[in-house]
Amino acid sequence: MPLDTASPGTGLTPRRRELLQAALHVVADEGLRGLTHRAVDRRAGLPEGSCSAYFRTRRALQIALTGYVVGALADDVAALAGELRGCSGESDRAVELTTGLFVRWLDERDLLRAKLELSLEGPRDAELAALLAAGRAQLVEVVARIMEGTDQAHGNARAETLCASFDGILLAGLSKPDAERRGFLARALGLLMGGLAGPDVA
Repeated sequence: MPLDTASPGTGLTPRRRELLQAALHVVADEGLRGLTHRAVDRRAGLPEGSCSAYFRTRRALQIALTGYVVGALADDVAALAGELRGCSGESDRAVELTTGLFVRWLDERDLLRAKLELSLEGPRDAELAALLAAGRAQLVEVVARIMEGTDQAHGNARAETLCASFDGILLAGLSKPDAERRGFLARALGLLMGGLAGPDVA
């Protein structure tokens, strides 16, 4: 049976989605070392053996979780891209919408924590690295499409730099107090998107 590495909204049965969401919370709280079938069953409130019935090995669970996390982030970015296409030329609105997504990610921070844990494991695991790289390539492509029409050179290079910078902003945002988070994100994203997503300067 092939592993589920599709977007969270497609290709998953409700029970598999439930188990992967529980696995996400386990990794966010305990790191990858805490990812076991029993831990997932406990987190999901299911009888022992439920997780192993769907993901027979810990490896299968880890790979499926990586695909699930990548898919969740991709879905959110694709939805944002749709909103941003409706505000072409309105840089303040673009920053506002992007800030809103980042605030939600940081408020519901388990997704980011799980992604960080998996990203740290990537350099030691070629299969995980390939899944994460595919997700990053998809993100860069979406950002590059958003930036189309600004008459700028090296759109893909700028998109890749934006994506890498977004990671840094999100990581910094994790350490900010709740009351300061939105202001920090708005300032950082305004500076970043204005500098890299604006038209080229001759």
